[in-house]
Amino acid sequence: MAVDPRQVLAGFLTVTMFVMLGNMIKRDHFDTTVEVANHSGSPSGNYDDVETSERTTVTLPGVRNGPWKEDVLNRKPCWTKPDSEEGQQSEGFVTFSLTNGPEYHVSQIADAVVVARYLGATLVLPDVRGSKPGDKRNFGDIYDVEKFVKSLNGVVRVAKYQPGEISARNLAVVRVPNRVTGNHIAEHIEPIFSRKGNIRLATYFPSVNMRKTEHKSTIDSVACLAMFGTLELKPDVREVVDSIIERLRTLSRKSDGQFIAVDLRVEMLEKKGCQESSTKSCYSPEEIALFLRKIGLNKDTTIYLTQSRWDSSLDALKDFFPKTYTKEGIMPEDKKAKYLNSETSEFEKAIDFYICSESDIFVPAISGLFYANVAGKRIASGRTQILVPANVPGSTSAADFISPYVSKKNHLAYSCFC
Repeated sequence: MAVDPRQVLAGFLTVTMFVMLGNMIKRDHFDTTVEVANHSGSPSGNYDDVETSERTTVTLPGVRNGPWKEDVLNRKPCWTKPDSEEGQQSEGFVTFSLTNGPEYHVSQIADAVVVARYLGATLVLPDVRGSKPGDKRNFGDIYDVEKFVKSLNGVVRVAKYQPGEISARNLAVVRVPNRVTGNHIAEHIEPIFSRKGNIRLATYFPSVNMRKTEHKSTIDSVACLAMFGTLELKPDVREVVDSIIERLRTLSRKSDGQFIAVDLRVEMLEKKGCQESSTKSCYSPEEIALFLRKIGLNKDTTIYLTQSRWDSSLDALKDFFPKTYTKEGIMPEDKKAKYLNSETSEFEKAIDFYICSESDIFVPAISGLFYANVAGKRIASGRTQILVPANVPGSTSAADFISPYVSKKNHLAYSCFC
C-alpha cells in the first residue's frame, strides 16, 4: 500500500510540535529553585535543599487520573512526656506573644514551653498579635484554651492570666532563636531570669530550621509535644474550617471528594517579584496551572487558594481549573462578617493553615515557614502528598515533585512521630 508523503510529513510535524511544547513547559516554567522568597516576612527557605529520592505516590481506587495518594493516618508520637518531678520549680513567670500567623505560632509555642520547662517557670498564656499596631486578640479567640492547658499538665505550669504584680518594668525582654537549645538557655537566658525573676520572650527566626533531630533529648520531647500536641482551634473557628472543607469535597465529586490547597497570595508574589523572577523562588498563578496540568490533573480538579479575595491575576489559573476558589468564594455567607471582613487577618491565616494541613494535596507557591510548618502538621497526620514545583526534565509523575521534607524524611516531624 502506497504511503502519501504529505501524511508522513504531517505526522512528523505533529510529533515535533508536542515535543517542543513539552520542553517549553519544563524549561521555562519550572527552573531549579535557587533562593526562596519569604512568606509573610518569614525567613528564607529552599524547596530543594536535599535531593529527592523516595517515591511515595499511590493512585486511589476509582480515580484514574491525577496524582492522588492514600493518606497513612496511623502515625503515633515518638516522644515521651517528661516527668513532672524533673527539674526545680521557681516562682518566676515566662510571658510571650503569638505573632504573624499560625505558621509562627507553632514554633513560638515550642520555644516558650522549652524555656519555661528548663527554668522551672510558670508559662503565661500568650495573647495573639497581628501586624498592625493595636491588633491584639486573646489566645482563646482563636485557640482552645482548655486543650492547651491540659496538654501541658505535668510539663509546665500555665497561668491563664498574667499576674497583676508583673509589669513591663519588671519583665526582661529576651530574644530567643527558633529551636532554642539547652546550652543557649543556660548561657543567655537563665542568668537574666535569675536576676529578674520574670522574662518576656521574643522568638526570632535566623532561618527555616525544620531539620530532623537524630539524638532525642528531654528538650526535644518537650518541643515535639509543644509543637504538635498543644494547639487546636477553638470550636467555632474549627467549625468554619470544617464547613469550607466539606464544601470543597462536595464540589470534588468527580475526584472522589479530593481537593488541592495551594498557598498562593497575590500580594506576596508581587512583593517578591515572582511574576518576573528567573530564579523560580516562587511561582505565578499561570506557572502553578501549568504544573498541575503537567502532573495529570484535569479541569474538574477543585483547588483552594490561600488568597482571600479574587484577583484578576488568578484568571490564568481559573482558565485551566474552573473550580478554583478563594475564601470569599467558598466561605458560608453567615461567617464572612466575623472571619473574612474583620479588621484583622488572624482568622483568615488560621483558616488557611488548617485547610492546607488537611487537603488531599498541598502545593506551596512560595517557600518559607508556612510551607515548613504546614508540611510538619501534614507529616504528623500522615498526609504526605506535598508537591513542590521544580525542574525535573522529562518527568510528568507527581512522585518526582514530592517535597524533600517527605522524600528524605528529614523534617522535624519525623523525629516526633513514628
